Amino acid sequence: MPRANRFYVPGCVWHITHRCHDRQFLLRFNRDRLRWRYWLRQARIRYGLVVLNYVATSNHVHLLVQDSGRREISRSMQLIAGRTAQEYNQRKSRKGAFWEDRYFATAIDTDQHLIRCLVYIDLNMVRAGVVKHPAQWVVCGFNEIHAPPQRYWAINSPALCHLTGIRDFQAFQRCHRQWVQSRLVDGDLKREPAWTESVAVGSEAYINKMKLDLGARASYRPVEMNSRETLMIKDANRIRRSFTIQIVRF
Repeated sequence: MPRANRFYVPGCVWHITHRCHDRQFLLRFNRDRLRWRYWLRQARIRYGLVVLNYVATSNHVHLLVQDSGRREISRSMQLIAGRTAQEYNQRKSRKGAFWEDRYFATAIDTDQHLIRCLVYIDLNMVRAGVVKHPAQWVVCGFNEIHAPPQRYWAINSPALCHLTGIRDFQAFQRCHRQWVQSRLVDGDLKREPAWTESVAVGSEAYINKMKLDLGARASYRPVEMNSRETLMIKDANRIRRSFTIQIVRF
């Protein structure tokens, strides 16, 4: 598999996806997903990872994180992926890769696009037809947002409030539930490739800034209109199983 391009701009919000090797269902049991979340929480403690949302599915994970420029994302992903794989292989007496070679990330504009990406992650298992509501899936940010643990938490509630411009976490919880419910009522659950197949997603101003910040390696990549309000920097150079890798590797 060719390696994904390295794009990185400090201080951004990133939507990260990481798939199990060959898309195997190595996280199909809840105990393994819970261990993945344990190491996610350890990454917050050890490296100060700012987590905005997450979900662990049976064969891949989604993370929405904010970067501070201290390389905490790369160190956190190394910890989470490495320890999850190590524990699984030891328990199963298994050898071989657990994850795809690299995780991928897309820079997300911190306006309505952040909210849309947040809800897109929430609805992952609903979209897959596994549950009817995100609250029914145990290892996800939705449940942690609405029933915050007292000790071992991953979601950074102050960061969520700050980035969305909502005054306090209780108000954010109400808004968040309404955003999710609105999408469920509308039935608009289709997969949106922009969140996982782009270098960056956002407004025209954001995309123009990202192209400048990313430099020459991104400047020639086409910008596509995903909707009336959303543009994304496309990167169609790498194909794997008809899946266009257009994502950032830290």
